[in-house]
Amino acid sequence: MIAVLDFGSQYTQLIVRRIRELKIYCEIFPYNVSEEILKEKGIKVIILSGGPGSANEQKSYLPDKRIFEGDYLILGICYGMQIMGKIFGSNIIKGNIREYGKTTFYPEKDVLFDGIKYPGTVWMSHYDIVENVPEGFYSIGKTDTCPIAAFKNTRGTFYGLQFHPEVVHTQDGKKILENFLYNIAKIKPDWNSSSMVDSAIKEIKEKVGSSKVICALSGGVDSSTLSMLVHKAVGENALSVFVDNGLLRKNEAKEIVEKFSPMLNMRYIEAGDIFLSNLKGITDPEEKRKIIGKTFIKIFEKQAENFGARFLAQGTLYPDLIESISAFGGPTAKIKTHHNVGGLPEKMNLNLVEPFKYLFKDEIRMIAKEINLPKEITERHPFPGPGLAIRIIGEIDEEKLEILRDSDAIFIEEIKKEKIYNEIWQAFAVLLPIKTVGIMGDMRTYQYVIALRAVKSVDGMTADWYKIPQNILDNISNRIVNEVKKVNRVVYDITSKPPATIEWE
Repeated sequence: MIAVLDFGSQYTQLIVRRIRELKIYCEIFPYNVSEEILKEKGIKVIILSGGPGSANEQKSYLPDKRIFEGDYLILGICYGMQIMGKIFGSNIIKGNIREYGKTTFYPEKDVLFDGIKYPGTVWMSHYDIVENVPEGFYSIGKTDTCPIAAFKNTRGTFYGLQFHPEVVHTQDGKKILENFLYNIAKIKPDWNSSSMVDSAIKEIKEKVGSSKVICALSGGVDSSTLSMLVHKAVGENALSVFVDNGLLRKNEAKEIVEKFSPMLNMRYIEAGDIFLSNLKGITDPEEKRKIIGKTFIKIFEKQAENFGARFLAQGTLYPDLIESISAFGGPTAKIKTHHNVGGLPEKMNLNLVEPFKYLFKDEIRMIAKEINLPKEITERHPFPGPGLAIRIIGEIDEEKLEILRDSDAIFIEEIKKEKIYNEIWQAFAVLLPIKTVGIMGDMRTYQYVIALRAVKSVDGMTADWYKIPQNILDNISNRIVNEVKKVNRVVYDITSKPPATIEWE
């Protein structure tokens, strides 16, 4: 395992992504994780992330200094490099100008840069720089404004990069990480779909033992894959519970029951009235997520009691943790509460089983294919646990749900018909909390606005808006306005993530 110590960079998860893409398993740890924990996990390779702080601040974030005294290979990135320099005696100063964005990097000959055509472009994001190389280190790269943009120690065990190799804008950034992991650390790439399946089943068996477990099934690829693995791991001691929260898409509940009842030991719970009653008058998205999370848990606790289960398995993913809370004890900012993480009640009668909580969406799809789940599941677009509650901006009621369901169904139907559904990572409609004036049949209308959202992504951590051809958008808009009552305007969201999130709430 590789340890990535989190100093608060919004790029920390990208470091993990790049390493996983190189078929090596890694996890994020708090920046100040103790050396005892690292030793206990058998970790020998550490990456120090970037961060928003300054190494010169009195309360700067510092790692356990013993990692620099032990038998570790360490790569410091941006703030991670500066902290390493500071610990070994460098002066950290403000640069003459801030480097942010693409910069030309001039490397020295080193194994870290083997097979890379440089000078080349790297991605910078810093004010501070390392003024002098610390004792026992030497420079291995510079830019026009940063004389020490990369360094290493004479033993070849500690490296620092002022730029971000994990960001796609850095030319051959992934190759730099590959050189560090394959050629310097000598790690074998053995993290694949088969090892992911074995690891998940092993974790489920170890946690559940001979006890019973219920699995939260929504019909999406995450929960469907988890349900199959839980049933494979513990057999008849598993029960998948599908809760219709009244916030699903058109005909979704019926389709899920028909699809999974022959495959799993499954129970269907109709609970739309409960959820809508609890959400009445609620407009704040954080409140919505927390109410939905707590309502789900109450239902699962009741079903678990009836089944005699002590465990609840749910398909929490790494992005859920990263966006919901500082899950690793680091200073990374919270983006939003996910109903299955920060939305859970403080006290629960069930123990959680979350074997996917350190995996990304594309890794779950790999597992789903490995265990031969059908394509309509493995290729299904993500759908949030809170459902349409976070796609209706403002208060929720039955009328708005019907409007959104019909609009969303037309959108998905059209992109499937045009054979672009599988090119898009996620597509959905959003009902806005405004009405606008329109003209229909020579009459004035004052009706709702539907926003369409479609993005390209790999793991949901970053995304770019998908360029749906104009003629397809035209047809979708015409159909929604003509077929969905109380809608007279359709708009298309062309914002990437960041700065926006994929979902609107």
